Amino acid sequence: MTRKLGKGAVALMAALAITGPAALAPLPAAALVFNEIRVEGNSQIETGTILSYLNLPRGEDVSPGQVNEALQRLQNSGLFETVELVPQGGQLTVRVSEYPTIGRISFEGNRRLNDARLSEIVRSQSRRVYQPSQAIQDAQAIAQTYAAEGRLAARVDPRIIRRSGNRVDLVFEIREGAVTEIERISFTGNRAFSDRRLRNVLETKQAGILRTFIRRDTFAPERIPLDERLLTEFYRSQGYADFRVQAVAPEIARERDAFFITFNIQEGPRYRFGQVQTVSEIPGVDAAAFGEQNRVKRGDVYNPSVIDTTIRRMETVAIQQGLNFVSIEPRVTRNPSNQTLDLTFALTRGERVFVERIDIEGNTTTLDEVIRRQFNTVEGDPLNPREIRNSAERIRALGYFTDAQVETRQGSSPDQVIVGVAVEEQPTGSLSFGASYGVSSGVGFNASLTERNFLGRGQTLGLQVSTASGDRAAGINFVEPFFLGRDLRFGFSASYNETESLNSDYDTRSIRIQPSIEFPLSENGRLELRYRVAEDKLDNVTEDSSPLLIAETGTRLTSALGYTYNWDSRRTGLDPLTAYRLRFSQDFAGAGGDTKTVTTTALVGVESTAWRPEVTLRAEVEAGAIYTYGDYSSWILDRFRTGNRVRGFESNGLGPRDLAAPNEDALGGNYYWAARAEAQFPLGLPEEYGISGGLFADAGSLWGLDRASYDDPETGAFVAIDDDMYVRAAVGASIFWTTPIGPLRFNFSKAVRKEDYDLDQNFDLTIQTRF
Repeated sequence: MTRKLGKGAVALMAALAITGPAALAPLPAAALVFNEIRVEGNSQIETGTILSYLNLPRGEDVSPGQVNEALQRLQNSGLFETVELVPQGGQLTVRVSEYPTIGRISFEGNRRLNDARLSEIVRSQSRRVYQPSQAIQDAQAIAQTYAAEGRLAARVDPRIIRRSGNRVDLVFEIREGAVTEIERISFTGNRAFSDRRLRNVLETKQAGILRTFIRRDTFAPERIPLDERLLTEFYRSQGYADFRVQAVAPEIARERDAFFITFNIQEGPRYRFGQVQTVSEIPGVDAAAFGEQNRVKRGDVYNPSVIDTTIRRMETVAIQQGLNFVSIEPRVTRNPSNQTLDLTFALTRGERVFVERIDIEGNTTTLDEVIRRQFNTVEGDPLNPREIRNSAERIRALGYFTDAQVETRQGSSPDQVIVGVAVEEQPTGSLSFGASYGVSSGVGFNASLTERNFLGRGQTLGLQVSTASGDRAAGINFVEPFFLGRDLRFGFSASYNETESLNSDYDTRSIRIQPSIEFPLSENGRLELRYRVAEDKLDNVTEDSSPLLIAETGTRLTSALGYTYNWDSRRTGLDPLTAYRLRFSQDFAGAGGDTKTVTTTALVGVESTAWRPEVTLRAEVEAGAIYTYGDYSSWILDRFRTGNRVRGFESNGLGPRDLAAPNEDALGGNYYWAARAEAQFPLGLPEEYGISGGLFADAGSLWGLDRASYDDPETGAFVAIDDDMYVRAAVGASIFWTTPIGPLRFNFSKAVRKEDYDLDQNFDLTIQTRF
């Protein structure tokens, strides 16, 4: 907001403009006696208030020192611009000039922070007495807010504009300045790794060509301890057990427009594991079963995470054997001469400590039970520090809180502890509108409303609507993760989808309703049971299509019971470098409705960074089969299509195809298999750009029809469709880019093995899927 100074208005610096000195007329050295005290110049401050600050007795001896102290009390009250004490015989005259009243508060020069945001910062208020010291504090608070936004060069000057009636307008003149970016991050003492490699480890980033979009290149002192920890963890994971950060020196340029940060580090020698053993110091506890969980190998480079993984596996064995208060103590012996570390896992008896209670605070929306069920420990259980830490991670993983701290403190007795949970709520609902693009579907638009913590119960409620070229869809889904107060995940979904000649010469419509329930079978395995009822319609099949498709025109009702078993090693996280996943699913259609099929699919996958931490290797193999029974034959909406299972081909680009039909329809297949392998690795670009590269190779096939022949309706000739299993393969390269709208993936592929009638696809842009 901009205000022009009117004629005769005086604009003065708040720190100097209206702070007047106190005045005291010359006093005699002898004591004084004041029989009368008069107050002049006050209009808003009561005379009684002034006399209370003065606190001088009438008719009694008063020393010059007491009069001077009275003067200081009045001046330091902050109520008056000037104060003067004038003794005249037995009368003391107090002349005051009151501070003006603030008429309005405004801001000039602010663009990055709006007036509403700044108004929340300042403590000066309209219709209150103006105080220069408070105005200065407000200016400093505004400058500090700009500094937190990375604008250390911001300057804020409080000024006043005098008005009639002893009023002033308070104006904060702001010069925001440019963002103070980190121009350079450098290191001293590093020999094993380059500055560039170490910069990628830090949370703080160096300004680059994308400085307009990257916000981690502004200096934040609170990030320095995190950066020190990240550096330490990185070096120790590479075998440098003695590594330490000796000092961090941030320097600001004279113009306050750039920071230069130097990390002074000491690497130390690189260690490998030497002798590794497991011993038990608890009578009656055999160390053999615990030693089988050891993942530390002699000769491997020292890595604390492998030790931590082994301890977690051993603690799991203790829990399975019903052993309480067992502590796994890693004992390390350094051998500087050969740079090895001997390691002993000692089973010791820990302190007998129990959980007295679990206190939760800060959850204004989320119910206590939602947080409490993240604990496998309840009141009265033996204290397991590892389980408490795991519970804290599960609470943070909910995504309901900006911060979640779990700590223990002394209970009512030495063998009791109280687990305290302090959380800070954050919004969990989102309303989004967006656009999408796919090579096969073109440009689309979508809107969604999602609440991940519905009514504070940890439930998920979502509504989605989307439209693209030839494709419209809408859906609703609801998830209760703790149904009936147990680890039962209840889900309900309903969807509507219709297509108009989407990569085909026919239209489809599908309406589906599916309730489900999921529960654990083991630590890593879960089973989902579901029921699905669906109405699918195939119509507007063109005359140029295959007679098989024309014969399949119509509507079919499906009633199916199904299950899916999921096994994922990441649920327990006992191997941080390698993750395994298994999925097996079957759906039995025929309990009512028109469809009579048994559909089976399976997938096995692995993802690992064990070879090199910066390189992620992935491999997946999946397959599926549809079995029909009775007099039922599968139709196009039952059968598998390739989709993205084999990259390098269009969504209907491979599999059985009616070459006798004018449009050579893709017919899908009752069977498929696919194998995929890829590597994702850095491209040498700064990590903050979020760009990495990849190479992949896919192979697979789609085949099998219930009816693979027909008589041509025009010529009566017999037509056989080749539905045999032919292997297709493709190789390619990918660019992964993490953007504000999501992780994007650009695939450039080349089909190296295909049939003449297959439709390949050399480029595709997709949302990156996670393992």
